[in-house]
Amino acid sequence: MTELGYDAAVIRDAEGSLDEQLARVAPAGIDVCLDTVGGDQLRTAVAAAREGARILVLGALSGQLAPSGTGRTAPVTLDSFQILLKKITLRGYRADDDPDVREDWTKLFAQWLSAGQITFPHARIPGIANAPQALLDAMHGRHLGMTILEP
Repeated sequence: MTELGYDAAVIRDAEGSLDEQLARVAPAGIDVCLDTVGGDQLRTAVAAAREGARILVLGALSGQLAPSGTGRTAPVTLDSFQILLKKITLRGYRADDDPDVREDWTKLFAQWLSAGQITFPHARIPGIANAPQALLDAMHGRHLGMTILEP
């Protein structure tokens, strides 16, 4: 994860529960969380949050990867008492909220990528016939970043 600029990562299905992993890498708690998954990860973030923490929910991958359901819901039980006591700010955000910045973002992302200022981790999988296995591999975290199917 150091190539992405992170000090540490909490990985689903890794050794130790999410709570244990987060306690190990952030023993004093967290101040900011960008949550693209929801589900247990969001519950863990609320539990580990410090007073005044901010949590931005950018996605609900837990619902999309759930073994049952439509992928359009991502239920999770949060301890609202912790949200209240710790004065946690919890906010949802979608890219559609700022359509005017999409062009700027695409241009900046390309510039940063070309200059080597950022990396875009991805796995290229050859052949549409490999799509089912690629999906399973992505769901089980076997690839870092985006999985791209090549024709």
